[in-house]
Amino acid sequence: MRATVVVPVLKSRSRGGQSESASTRTPESRLEEATGLAQAIDLDVVNGSIVPVNDPRPATLLGTGKIEEIKALLDERDSGLVIVDHPLTPVQQRNLEKEWNAKVIDRTGLILEIFGRRASTKEGTLQVDLAHLNYQKGRLVRSWTHLERQRGGGGFMGGPGETQIEADRRLLQDRIIKLERELEQVVRTRQLHRAKRRKVPHPIVALVGYTNAGKSTLFNRITGAGVLAEDMLFATLDPTLRRMKLPHGRTVILSDTVGFISDLPTHLVAAFRATLEEVLEADLILHVRDMSDPDNQAQSSDVMRILNDLGIDEAESAKRLIEVWNKIDRLEPEVHDTMVQKSSGASNVVAVSAVSGEGVGTLMDEISRRLSGVMTEATIRLPVDKLALLPWLYDHAIVDGREDNEDGTITLDLRLSETEATELERRIGNGPKSGKEDWER
Repeated sequence: MRATVVVPVLKSRSRGGQSESASTRTPESRLEEATGLAQAIDLDVVNGSIVPVNDPRPATLLGTGKIEEIKALLDERDSGLVIVDHPLTPVQQRNLEKEWNAKVIDRTGLILEIFGRRASTKEGTLQVDLAHLNYQKGRLVRSWTHLERQRGGGGFMGGPGETQIEADRRLLQDRIIKLERELEQVVRTRQLHRAKRRKVPHPIVALVGYTNAGKSTLFNRITGAGVLAEDMLFATLDPTLRRMKLPHGRTVILSDTVGFISDLPTHLVAAFRATLEEVLEADLILHVRDMSDPDNQAQSSDVMRILNDLGIDEAESAKRLIEVWNKIDRLEPEVHDTMVQKSSGASNVVAVSAVSGEGVGTLMDEISRRLSGVMTEATIRLPVDKLALLPWLYDHAIVDGREDNEDGTITLDLRLSETEATELERRIGNGPKSGKEDWER
């Protein structure tokens, strides 16, 4: 379908009376992103327009002159769909469709359409369906008043019965209730999975970032998984978890989550809360940024705002978050070198290229360092009846040396965190005294 993208740029008045943009994003970047969203569902974008709006109209958002100007463009380009990169009220959407004689969808509707196509699991489909129904519920208009029932209510002079719009709204509400119940089961299932993971306490590392920042490509580079990774917005939707080994042998779980976007519809945030809670459970959060995008600072602010809405405040994110400056392979050599140098001097930043692999080793070392905390060295001799601890040791400690003794015992040189050293001491202490006596820290 041939589509036209319209980006309204609303102006807000500051206290000093000066006019300033109500959005932190540049109009050009918004147009580019909206065009990318449209192309993500195979629409043929034949025209894109940036429309300044000084005085938003309650009935149409845009002024009469701009509406006529866009109408002429639609006729000229034979475009039957208009994407307005701004939330529209049901009345505005209906009035614009009448004026332009074309289908009109706003930013929320477009994102819902993309998510509907990308969802591949039962959970993802349920989440998108619920968000879509909540969005649609407020947009039922009186299109079918001719289908009113002739009579309703009690008595001889009962007025009109249930109209078609009321019946539709009731059916939608019934469907919403059913989906919410099914999603409650999804939440319980996720909680059970988390409880199982806690019994085998591998640290969890979550990837977050603006859509198309390269999270899935980085996920594949680190884990060797085959997650879909393409240069398009919202290429992947359903969360993916994989085990991976850090350079020193420790096992962690890496989680790839749905990409964030500015002005993410509240319906979607609510519906995807069960998925996004994976981020809340993470021991470490990797905030992947596309440093080749001129608008990456605004994108970063959008991501941090959503994390804050989820309950991860600034103080907590400073402890749990690493910024991953991705796509440095796309930068000019001088900019590339400056960015690598700048990241090396920061405590919570690593510059990488998920495509070429540059900097990924440094990132893995930083993940290992952050998860290890304060390391302690230990030498331990495992008696024969404690050899079952070996798999646990290789998963939770860095084994620097191993010696298999003639009497069947094993001597290990270890580095491990204080928490894990205490846990190991507890496990060994439950057995024969000989094991505890050979525990040196």
